[in-house]
Amino acid sequence: MQEHYQPSVSEPAAQQAWAEQGVFNAKEDASKPKFYCLSMFPYPSGKLHMGHVRNYTIGDVLSRFKRLNGFNVMQPMGWDAFGMPAENAALKNGTAPAKWTYENIAYMRGQLKSLGFGIDWQRELATCTPEYYRWEQLLFTKLFEKGVIYKKLGTVNWDPVDQTVLANEQVIDGRGWRSGAVVEKREIPMYYFKITDYAEALLDDLEGLDWPEQVKTMQRNWIGKSRGMTVRFAVAEDSRQGLPESHADYIQVYTTRPDTLMGATYLAVAAEHPLAAAAAQSHPELQAFIAECKAGSVAEADMATMEKKGLPTGRFVVNPLNGERLEVWVANYVLWGYGDGAVMAVPAHDERDFEFANKFGLPVKQVIELDEPQPYDPKNWHEWYGAKEGTRLINSGEFDGLDFQAAFNAIGAKLNALGAGEAKTQYRLRDWGISRQRYWGCPIPIIHCDACGDVPVPAEQLPVVLPEDVIPDGSGSPLTKMPEFYETACPKCGGHAKRETDTMDTFMESSWYQFRYMSPQDDSQMVEPAAAAYWQAADQYIGGIEHAILHLLYARFFTKLMHGEGIVPVREPFNRLLTQGMVLAQTFYRVREDGGKDWFNPADVDLTFDDKGRPAAAVLRADGQPVEIGGMEKMSKSKNNGVDPQAIIDTYGADTARLFMMFAAPPEQSLEWNDAAVEGAHRFLRRLWRTVYEFQKDGAASAFSGNHNELSGSLKDLRFKLHNTIAKVSDDYGRRQQFNTAVAAVMELLNQFDKTDFAGEYGRAVAQETLEAVLLLLWPIVPHISENLWAALREDSPLWQQRWPQSDPAALVQTEIEMMVQVNGKLRDKITVAADAPKDAVEAAALATAGAQKFMEGKAPKKIIVVPKRLVNIVV
Repeated sequence: MQEHYQPSVSEPAAQQAWAEQGVFNAKEDASKPKFYCLSMFPYPSGKLHMGHVRNYTIGDVLSRFKRLNGFNVMQPMGWDAFGMPAENAALKNGTAPAKWTYENIAYMRGQLKSLGFGIDWQRELATCTPEYYRWEQLLFTKLFEKGVIYKKLGTVNWDPVDQTVLANEQVIDGRGWRSGAVVEKREIPMYYFKITDYAEALLDDLEGLDWPEQVKTMQRNWIGKSRGMTVRFAVAEDSRQGLPESHADYIQVYTTRPDTLMGATYLAVAAEHPLAAAAAQSHPELQAFIAECKAGSVAEADMATMEKKGLPTGRFVVNPLNGERLEVWVANYVLWGYGDGAVMAVPAHDERDFEFANKFGLPVKQVIELDEPQPYDPKNWHEWYGAKEGTRLINSGEFDGLDFQAAFNAIGAKLNALGAGEAKTQYRLRDWGISRQRYWGCPIPIIHCDACGDVPVPAEQLPVVLPEDVIPDGSGSPLTKMPEFYETACPKCGGHAKRETDTMDTFMESSWYQFRYMSPQDDSQMVEPAAAAYWQAADQYIGGIEHAILHLLYARFFTKLMHGEGIVPVREPFNRLLTQGMVLAQTFYRVREDGGKDWFNPADVDLTFDDKGRPAAAVLRADGQPVEIGGMEKMSKSKNNGVDPQAIIDTYGADTARLFMMFAAPPEQSLEWNDAAVEGAHRFLRRLWRTVYEFQKDGAASAFSGNHNELSGSLKDLRFKLHNTIAKVSDDYGRRQQFNTAVAAVMELLNQFDKTDFAGEYGRAVAQETLEAVLLLLWPIVPHISENLWAALREDSPLWQQRWPQSDPAALVQTEIEMMVQVNGKLRDKITVAADAPKDAVEAAALATAGAQKFMEGKAPKKIIVVPKRLVNIVV
């Protein structure tokens, strides 16, 4: 055994041994319980970042812990390889997205391997390969034929210069991020999944998942089930000119608060609403405003924050309850694609409506008050609007005095009798539009024929392969300019036809990859049935909270689709979820003359600290000039505050990086990068190496297996600590998933090991037992050093073949305990007493100590407080 810890030597050796033995290559094995551990796969952007390291270390810790506990573990890895970043990089570098992607995959694979993750690399997949996406295309064609996928016009952001659709985040101040052109709203044909048909199942099945409640709440809110009422406002006789027959009689709205119907003072409609179009025919100002609205964002989230704008149409509708005429306004906060494209505005009891009404001088009519009346102040709407308890209706005629539920029922009955409305359960969730007018994605397997319409590509002609030697120029999808790609024959009639040139939303590929890992090499089916039956759902899923809504929702939806097709036996993809926190690092910058900021990497900055250890000033090492301290923020390229994992591995070794990541914070909390703490983690590993080195110099020993009660007091105390630690760490890894406390417990155990007297008959046996357990307990987090040190202690078999240590019940039975002795709350001595000593005996022993006698100064105790098995506090 080497005298000094050298991770650059020991880590590659351990990794090579694991690879040669195929330690982490999973196979179905009915004789063992299975554990499928899955971390969200990375986008191959170029290099791993510390967020990746944290994510995959957590998964590896859980996988290795389960392996030692006798589970058959599968931990696969792949690449979420389609998407816009590759196209952007291709534009910047003049290279094909495929080339850029595959080169990045190769580099990042090497980084993952250097971190020693127990990954089954035989199962590796990349979503941009035809071998992967052919099955996605096949499922698409089946679901299209069944009507689960359909085609309709969808409203998108259109860049008229680049001739392409833009994602909402690519629209900056109303202009395309690349061309700078004013973005237009445009309706184009798109393909949609009927995810709304699964809304109730997506809600119901949340209940059985072992997920953070925060994530489940986010999913529920996104699905947005609400019980409300459809209300029809008749169009006034003098307001019907120019309206199409389908909208000539009434405007329909959906509301969850029909009890406030008497408080409606206007209706707001989307710019695309037929009534808006009819009113604009003789209204140039309204025409211009409608055009402005159509050029705005199509993102629902933007509606809440944008400036509220509107114009009156001069058209009126009639409130079905009281016959009041309400003017119809066109408002930019109403989206045509949501509901009926119209809302009833109750400004007295809605923040958005109040803001709009206040801006345009529209009436505000209170119809709800608290049971204990108070002066109405619309600025305080948030204190009680929406309360369904302790409120009643006012200014509502025959409904005055009713509480929410009574009013809901009574007004619903009245509307029903009038034919003006009915109760309705609605969902916020909208069908999933998966068409993208981009190149680097999975081709949609549809052929357009003038005679036959939209025809799915037959299974025997799949996959529709995306050409990989294309370099985009930024002006729309290259596929639309490639006759060699889109020109084809109709599978039905054989006539001339065109392939669809849109590609799929990249959420498609990440919605089913968890099942492809089960049989990634199978070239005859999407998932091999026996593998799916064995592995079922992922037992543990790990990833960032930022994916808590869409990715998880779409993966759950896709699982239900695959279950319905008989491909997988489960309805949910991930049984247990852990959402890890972000990795934060200090930021530094200088303000440029133009007001922008230049950001500097922490590695290039020297800091000075105040007397409390807080950063006080910083200078750039290159020029010695000051830089501003921007505070802790998420590691990112934009703030240039990332720490290169490879630099940490080269300097300290992979185990140091892994240990720091697990010890610095609980996994669900943000972690602040700290160079001193990284060095501290490395010192601990050097200490561990030195401890084993010094022990094994005196020759081999067998772990203690005798009668615990025959041991000396010091050895008993160590074994008590050891087996307590085994129980705690087992719980920390398994139930609690709190790895920082597991590391702390092992550190405390080593501290006691250092203080133990191992002289005597059983000393080396207890030391051997303790060190073996320490290495087993640490193997999930720092596997390389644990594997190497195990080989120094035991030559019979490698660590990865061992079983998780079990607590010895006999060692946990204490006959004597040590207790602190305090005088007036300050530690003055210690006592050792029988574990079952009565209180008066404990008090007497404490009073007799030299420390207590000295600091009591001859005074009689006023009272004595005994905290069982911990301390005695003498108050004088």
